[in-house]
Amino acid sequence: MKLLNTYDDRDEAEEAAEKLTGEKRLASERDATVVIYNLFGIPSWGNFHRLSMYNLGELKILLERRTDWQAAEYGRHAEIISTLKAVAKNYEIEVPMHWLQEHTS
Repeated sequence: MKLLNTYDDRDEAEEAAEKLTGEKRLASERDATVVIYNLFGIPSWGNFHRLSMYNLGELKILLERRTDWQAAEYGRHAEIISTLKAVAKNYEIEVPMHWLQEHTS
């Protein structure tokens, strides 16, 4: 398990924890008068998507209509993929090849 996200609100953190599959743990930590909630879980694209992280929902929509992309969509795809490559490296997971391809043959 790794730290997936942090939250300022307990209800939001608990709601996020319920969305995860696999092992998970919610831990709070206090700094002076501020409490934050750390959500630990299995780092997977499915879990990140369930948490609405890293623009995975937007990527899904982009990929569904990639045959009709204009310049803006190519640019947005490149931005999202750049972020996902960094996330993949940090969490030691792989970006699926079909997400990287701009066009399907």
